[in-house]
Amino acid sequence: MVIKVFLASSSGSTAIKKKQQDVVGFLEALKVEYAQLDIACSEENRMWMRQNVPQEKKPSNGIPLPPQIFNEEGYCGDYETFFDAKEDNAVFAFLGLPPPPGSKQAPAEEEEEEEEQEEEEAEVQEEEEAE
Repeated sequence: MVIKVFLASSSGSTAIKKKQQDVVGFLEALKVEYAQLDIACSEENRMWMRQNVPQEKKPSNGIPLPPQIFNEEGYCGDYETFFDAKEDNAVFAFLGLPPPPGSKQAPAEEEEEEEEQEEEEAEVQEEEEAE
C-alpha cells in the first residue's frame, strides 16, 4: 500500500508550504513509504485529488487545498485531520496502516484488554494480601 500525498510544489502560500513540509517530514521520520504527487505541475493529479476528496471534506468553495493524503484510492484526510492523528499518536490508524512492531500505537482493543487484565490482577493481589 502506498500513501499518496498531494502537494503543490509552487504554492504561493507559506502556510500551505509549512503544512506540506510537516506531513512529509513526519512520514519520513516514521519511515512510511509514500509518494508525492504534485498538483501544480500535473493537471491529472489536480483533477484526481479534487474528484476523490469526499464532498463533506471539501471547503465551502469546493476546492480542497494541499496537502491531501490518501492510502492508494482511499481518502485519509487533510492536514488538520493528519495533525489531530499526530497529536493523538494515531498516525498509522489515520493512514490505514498497521503500526510497526513495538510502537506506542497498539490497537485500541489490545490496550483496553491489557488495562482490564491489569485491573483484574491488581484485585486478585489485593484479595491475597487481605487474607
